[in-house]
Parts: sequence; structure tokens; C-alpha cells
Amino acid sequence: MNILFENPDKVNGLMTVTVEEADFKDDVEKTLKDYRKKANFPGFRPGMVPMGLIKKQFGASVKMDTLNKFVGEKIYTYIKDNKIQMLGEPLPSEKQEPVDIEKDGPYTFMFDIAVAPEFKIELNGDTKLAYYNIKADDKLIDQQVDMFASQLGSYEKADSYDGEQRDMLKGDLRELDADGNTKEGGITVDGAVMMPEYIKVEDQKKLFDNAKPGDIIAFNPRKAYPDNDAEVASLLKIDREAVKSMDSDFSYQVIEISRFKKAEVNQEMFDHVFGKDAVKSEEEFRARIAEGLKPQLQANSDYKFLIDVRKYAEDAVGELTFPDALLKRVMLLNNKDKGEEYVEKNYDESIRQLKWHLIKEQLVAANNIKVEDADVKAAAKEAARMQFAQYGMNNVPDEYLDNYAGEMLKKRDSAAGFVDSAVENKLVQALKGVVTLDEKTVTLDEFNELMK
Repeated sequence: MNILFENPDKVNGLMTVTVEEADFKDDVEKTLKDYRKKANFPGFRPGMVPMGLIKKQFGASVKMDTLNKFVGEKIYTYIKDNKIQMLGEPLPSEKQEPVDIEKDGPYTFMFDIAVAPEFKIELNGDTKLAYYNIKADDKLIDQQVDMFASQLGSYEKADSYDGEQRDMLKGDLRELDADGNTKEGGITVDGAVMMPEYIKVEDQKKLFDNAKPGDIIAFNPRKAYPDNDAEVASLLKIDREAVKSMDSDFSYQVIEISRFKKAEVNQEMFDHVFGKDAVKSEEEFRARIAEGLKPQLQANSDYKFLIDVRKYAEDAVGELTFPDALLKRVMLLNNKDKGEEYVEKNYDESIRQLKWHLIKEQLVAANNIKVEDADVKAAAKEAARMQFAQYGMNNVPDEYLDNYAGEMLKKRDSAAGFVDSAVENKLVQALKGVVTLDEKTVTLDEFNELMK
């Protein structure tokens, strides 16, 4: 067997593999003998089928499969031994001539190999990058307190409807005829719930101003929600298709009005958020909120730092030459159902991501970063913690987070994402200790402006 690798422009590789019959003949014979042991031919006992029949039945396919496997293994061994940074998979070359498997070797196979461009990126103490520490200021803590107050709030009865309070109405709907009377056999909905504040058309919304229990209001649901058939269908309890032909007015008799009231900032709230008697005053409550925000705020800071690392590194590396034609073939092969138009539209962005991937690989190797299962589990657990925090659940037990993270990791796509997250988390921590940080303290609003 002989392998020749040509790579004159450094990125477009051509690998020519020449295989002699003797290179894989023994493997073919071994496989055919295994077939013979299991073959079930009429008139022959198991294991006693003549080898001539086995070769006639299976010889060509076994030879092809064995040859393909042999060539594949040798290609990857060569690539590994010669430290070729291959992008994607080897593709059969357009220069490949037909191979007649019925004839004895040698056989020649040619493959196009996309090779990563050569470059060097190094970050050290001479590299100065900004790092933004986000402080939990009063405004941010106020927002968190208000979120808890909303989550723990409840509805109270009100005497009259006030749209600014986003009151909720409960009442009975009756379809009206052309004369404004209840339509015989028309649509009726008892106990229909409405929030008129969300009606899009102003003249329909105003019909509910200052409504009181017992009032009867005539309005047109289709006019009230002209661009939302789903809302009308839900209100009238009819199919969405039926909404298209619905133009009737309806009466709505108000039964009750409910007004949302936020929970008070008191011991009951403290206990609900952080556990029984864990916090005894509003000052302690705010302090615990600020402390709880630190991991999330640091994660935001680290994310911005990674963005800045990426920009710095990409600028430092400059433009790279990629084997565009070959990579487009690879991309088309992986997206057969989407066609060439998809490839042309998305190719530039895929190259931008590939460039960063290659840079990141170098930085990971330079900083001896290794990711263990525990790191991946920690990334999944932190993602779970942040998901719960978005809903104001800041006191979720570790055992529950572990179980939730474990379920997320069972999904292949999610697991791959958490591996990437674990790598980036460790890379950020390593680089923060390598480069010179220009640390700045900002509010969350200021940080969000930076992220724009």
C-alpha cells in the first residue's frame, strides 16, 4: 500500500491511496470463512457450503466492504500520524477514475482533503483586554424585589374596571342579531374572561371603561382583535377557521372584576424566597438578592470578555484562506435537502464560525485546558440554575438542580452544547489569569448598552 499526499496551496489537499491485493486479501478470506460458518444454503449442512458458492454469493460485496474499511483506516492513521488538521471528512476526488473491483489490484483511490489554514495566535500579559464587573445597584435590586412581589401577588375584587390596573373581567357573552338582540341559536359563552387592556382597537377598548358588575357592553370581537384570529377563537370557544366568517356583535354582561395586587415586602415574602427565617429584614433581603445575582452577573461579564477575546484574536489573526470550493461541497453534502442556494447564503457565516473554532482550539491547547464529565455537569447545572432564577426561584435545592441537569444531558444536542459551554467556561477563567485585565465597574444598564 502507498499513500501520497499533495498540498501545494496548503489548504486544498489531494490524497492518493494505492492498495495492493495482498494488503487486505487475508481480511476478505477471514470474513468469507465467517460467512461460510453461518451460511444456510438448501442441500448443505451449516458450515459445509462450498467456498466457491460463498465467494460467488458474497465475494464482491465483502471485498468492497473490506477494501473501503481498510482504506478509511489507513487515511485516518496517515492524517493523525502526519498531524494534518483536516476540516470535515475526506471527499472522493473529482479526479477519481472508476475502480473495477472484479479485477485484481492494485486499486487507486483519490480523495480531496480540506486542510485548515496555518496561523498562530498567542495571548499573554502584553495582551490588554477590558473586563466589566457588573454591580447589583439599587435599581437592579428594586427590579428583583418587584418581580417577587408580582410572582407572589394575587387578585382582589374591584368595584369598577380600570384599564391602567390591567383588571380582569369575568362575564357572559351572547351573540347579537342585526337588531342588537340576543341571536336565537347564536354563540354563548358563560364565564368568559377578558382583559380589555389588551384589545388592539381603541374604540372597542374604550367600550369597557369604568364598567361595573352587572353592566352589559356591546362590542365586536372580530373588530377588537382584527389581526388575532386565535384570540377571537379562544374567547368565543370556536374553531379558528370559523373566525374568518364571524362578524357579529356580542353582548358582554360583567359578573365580576378582579384586580391584581402585588404582594407586600414582608416576612412572608422573605420566607417564600429564601426559606423560613433565613432573612429577618428588608435590608437582609436586599443583601441576599444582591449576593444571589453575583453568579449571573459574573456569567454576563465572562460572556462579554469572551466576545472581546474573540474580536481581539480574529483581528490579530487577520484574513485566512480556506478551501472554499471544497468546503462548499462538504456543506452541500451535509445539507442535501436544502440545496446550493442555502450553501451560498450561509457559507460566509459558517466560515466566520469555523475561524473562531480554529482559534479557540489553539487557545485551549495553549492553556492545557481539559474538560471532564464533572465540568460538563456543572455547566448543565448552572444553566438549570439560571432558568429557575428567571422565574424568581433562587432557592432551588442542589439535588433538584442535579436531577434537572441530568435530564438535559440525556439529549444529545443539549449535551454537545454543554460540552462547548464547559470548554468556554474553563477558557475564560484561564485567559483571565493570562492577559492583563482592564477592569471597569458598570451598572447592568450600562453593560446592556455595551452589549448592543
